[in-house]
Amino acid sequence: MRKTTRYPVGDDNSLWNIYETVPFWKVVKNFIVIQCARYTPFLSLKNWMYRKLLRMKIGDKTSFALMAMPDVMFPEKIHVGSNTIIGYNTTILCHEYLIKEYRLGEVHIGDNVMIGANTTILPGVTIGDGAIVSAGTLVNRDVPAGAFVGGNPMKIIYTKEELEKKWADDPIYGKVLEKELSGKSQ
Repeated sequence: MRKTTRYPVGDDNSLWNIYETVPFWKVVKNFIVIQCARYTPFLSLKNWMYRKLLRMKIGDKTSFALMAMPDVMFPEKIHVGSNTIIGYNTTILCHEYLIKEYRLGEVHIGDNVMIGANTTILPGVTIGDGAIVSAGTLVNRDVPAGAFVGGNPMKIIYTKEELEKKWADDPIYGKVLEKELSGKSQ
């Protein structure tokens, strides 16, 4: 279940009265920063811009691919862990403007998460540590840690346990899992 706060509006749709919900100049500044960051090839500069200019919480060594689009109105509601990849042209939303209401919700993305290209993440969602989100997915609810999910609407393709079993003999992922499991048992 997504964790959003709902705000009713009057007769006009909520987007028509957008600047009653978020300051105009905040949106202008955020738009300029996001557009510059979307095209910069320097990941450390991009993370600095997001952290310092938009107040997003971004962990170490997290990578936002070219054209990734954080929420332009409420980017400060985005939390991304360490060593995570946000794929090409992924959109992370913290707002929904609807006819009779608007909704706001934080987005929490864990450590070591892989978000595939062209994914849309809706407000109020948590994506657990080590999760994998397939390209083109609509993330409309929480993703369990370690799960492999995909589709529109999103479905769990493999649980953490199923993925560990599937990758046990993989020359790359099997070694990573072995290292993680041996570190946790100590």
